[in-house]
Amino acid sequence: MKSSFFLCLFSALFLFFSCTGVTRNPGVEAGVRAGRAPAWVTSVDSVFSRSRYVAATGFAPNRAMAEKNALAAIASFFGQSIQVNTSAAAAYRQAVVNGTVESWIDTAQMNNVVKTQSSQDNLLGAEIKEVWFDSRDTYYAVAVMEKARSAALYNELILANLNIIKNLLAMTPNEKYSLEGVIRYRFAAAAADVNISCANMVRLLDFSAPDGIVSGDEYRLEARNIAKTIPVGITVTYDRQGRLFGAFAKCFTDLGFDANTGNSRYVLNVNSSVSPVDLPDNPNYFSRIEIAANLTDTSAGLVLLPYNFNAREGHVTRAEAENRAITAAQRDINENFADALSDYLSRLMPR
Repeated sequence: MKSSFFLCLFSALFLFFSCTGVTRNPGVEAGVRAGRAPAWVTSVDSVFSRSRYVAATGFAPNRAMAEKNALAAIASFFGQSIQVNTSAAAAYRQAVVNGTVESWIDTAQMNNVVKTQSSQDNLLGAEIKEVWFDSRDTYYAVAVMEKARSAALYNELILANLNIIKNLLAMTPNEKYSLEGVIRYRFAAAAADVNISCANMVRLLDFSAPDGIVSGDEYRLEARNIAKTIPVGITVTYDRQGRLFGAFAKCFTDLGFDANTGNSRYVLNVNSSVSPVDLPDNPNYFSRIEIAANLTDTSAGLVLLPYNFNAREGHVTRAEAENRAITAAQRDINENFADALSDYLSRLMPR
């Protein structure tokens, strides 16, 4: 009697595990199907209809790569329409991660939308629905986006960004025509770029995006127009033929500012020195250049952006050694100071 009972129990368990298709093989990860290939492996649309889903499959020798390939296949469906300007995306993400953007959002709910959705690396609403192992050497994964749910997520983010932009641009004339105004408009451009990308996604998901979406280029243009009204005074303590002044001035004029030697609210004070370096065992001449510069808001008494540089250059003549030291400084100003200035102007300030 007992033997009949255990035989029936064993048969029932065998039938159950065979029908579920969930592997009990200890060599395969939990949650990975085994057995016969699911229908989505050969025809994803037969399981996830195009009218309701965006779905794609990926395969690889391991599960993680198969899932990554499936998500990449979904991204390729949307193509370049979801791309955001790299520097704008970096500024936007940094403000979200640092929490700086929180003070520009009206409600806790909107803040939660921006914080959670903007920090996601994958497509909003995309998820790995299932993974199958062919019992030999290949994992298959299916990534799925439910169109209605994903469109709703993107539209929530768009509305939150429109709220941020509205608050950023609510300024008095004195606030607008200052470096703060430039920063606000540049960040508004970054948020607008994100919105353009989100709106493209919503349309490709066969839904409509909210009204009021504007290209980031419109805000960038206004940022340059504001910059044209802001003179920046530059003073240099030691400068051969105005070369250091010219390098610093170019960094500002490239961004639209008027760089000059006059008195202004914003002043870049540059202390530089070039001195000989004595190396007794070396027949060449060497010169060291040292620069310490501060971009200052004189009305507030604040240092906005510091910059330091030093280098040593050599040559068979003292004059050329000094010339090379100054050239090295020009090169660093054109690269590193220019990048630091642009980064500063892209950094949203809390209010």
